[in-house]
Amino acid sequence: MKKTKILITGGAGFIGSNLIKKLIETNYIVCLDNFSTGQRKNIYNFKKHKNFEIINQSVLKKISGKYDFIYNLACPASPYHYQKDPINTFKTSIIGSCNVLENAYKNNSIIFHASTSEIYGDPLKHPQDENYFGNVSTIGPRACYDEGKRAAETLFFDYKRMHSLNIKLVRIFNTYGPNMSPNDGRVISNFIVQSLKNKPITIYGSGRQTRSFCYIDDLINGIITYAKLKKNIGGPINLGNDKEYSIKEIAIIIKNLTGSKSKIVHKEKQVDDPYKRRPNLKLSKSILKWSPKIDLNQGLMNTIKYFKTIV
Repeated sequence: MKKTKILITGGAGFIGSNLIKKLIETNYIVCLDNFSTGQRKNIYNFKKHKNFEIINQSVLKKISGKYDFIYNLACPASPYHYQKDPINTFKTSIIGSCNVLENAYKNNSIIFHASTSEIYGDPLKHPQDENYFGNVSTIGPRACYDEGKRAAETLFFDYKRMHSLNIKLVRIFNTYGPNMSPNDGRVISNFIVQSLKNKPITIYGSGRQTRSFCYIDDLINGIITYAKLKKNIGGPINLGNDKEYSIKEIAIIIKNLTGSKSKIVHKEKQVDDPYKRRPNLKLSKSILKWSPKIDLNQGLMNTIKYFKTIV
């Protein structure tokens, strides 16, 4: 039986590599990544697999090849990385989306796009549902990512309207788990690395700001469930965990789980950092019959175990 040929842009990244792991046995996977933020070690075990191919390329260049399905995950996703080169981040969202969309249109491929909860900005509506248009600064240091992702959504839906392209778009909320980079500046990875090294656990602001954290296995299951959905429902659909924790709660939980001697310290609040963030999962539960299953403690223990091998 002929295998489905799948292109995964940003395949060496945190989400991309976990997606490859789930799909590689029954599909032919082409991983496109320029390794600007993706980690080669994340895909090392796939390199000799008969169903795997690597294209070392940026999505800013024209994408060749014919694919049955495209997962567009390419874009720096952590504040440290996307603010490091904000112009390139913005270009990746816009030009990169145009390139994958053109390829999908030319070859009549189904295309999945990883958008983000950051399109909601510092929300005035809580929890956030897919009909909320957001509260986003266009000129702040996070705008390169937030506004880039918002514009990418526009491109995807214009291709759907103009060319009847079969798109599947999700807004991914905070996710954690194995294959995260230890220096990506995300809350979970920061706290775990600092705890394991018994260094100060740094909280920006009061720590009363809240987030909801989804374990990577749950997210991947949600993505694949959506990908397999026969109905041509473009989305957007929120994927994440709807249990809400304060940042200080997360720091204390990680400190206790690691048995760390770290002290918790507070630094100045980051510019445009959202005060609250939690998904309304009504659509994912009703359309996909999906909801997260793995509780925070179990997910954190799995993640801590992974980080112990790399730091």
